[in-house]
Amino acid sequence: MKKIIAVDGPAGAGKSTVSKICASRLGYTYIDTGAMYRAVALKVLQSGETLDENLISDIGIKLDETGKIFLDGADVTKEIRTPEVSRGASDVAKFGFVRKKLTELQRDMAKRGKVIMDGRDIGTQVLPNADLKIFLTATVDERARRRFEELKTKNFAADFDQIKKDIALRDKQDSEREIAPLAQASDAILLDSTNLSIEQVVEKILELAR
Repeated sequence: MKKIIAVDGPAGAGKSTVSKICASRLGYTYIDTGAMYRAVALKVLQSGETLDENLISDIGIKLDETGKIFLDGADVTKEIRTPEVSRGASDVAKFGFVRKKLTELQRDMAKRGKVIMDGRDIGTQVLPNADLKIFLTATVDERARRRFEELKTKNFAADFDQIKKDIALRDKQDSEREIAPLAQASDAILLDSTNLSIEQVVEKILELAR
């Protein structure tokens, strides 16, 4: 059994959803690194301050076994999923000191083993020695449709065309940033989920893990 599994891919590819299910079935710990960047973005928005090293020097980010995320002790699981925070997450990820801070936290979380960690640079930067690396993707249209449905379910205002533009822009920003850009690791397995159900993707990852 693979002890450390890295799942990378662009926004809206379904990384969090399938990683959470896989972790549950394997009895592993799920670590949502995207949520950690969203938490930093939310802290910036809430503080109204300019992002610098001082602002996040003692930031408290914790994920519990149920998938909830806490920022400085407060449950922000719902707040970090708004479109505004999604855009902010890509912006804060450009800063080297942010990535350094969160990478340290992520590596520390993975030390105990039996973890599934998802994000955009897990296999290339955070956990380059992961036992299994997956690069999960889907078309922009399909990812926008999924995000649109997710926001509607959570009663957030949603505009499909705007979501599609936001995802395309985030793809560009994530792939072209100078620090730890989104990229498929040379030893990662490409998995296109465009025409696959959540269960089909989960089964493929579990098969590879075993």
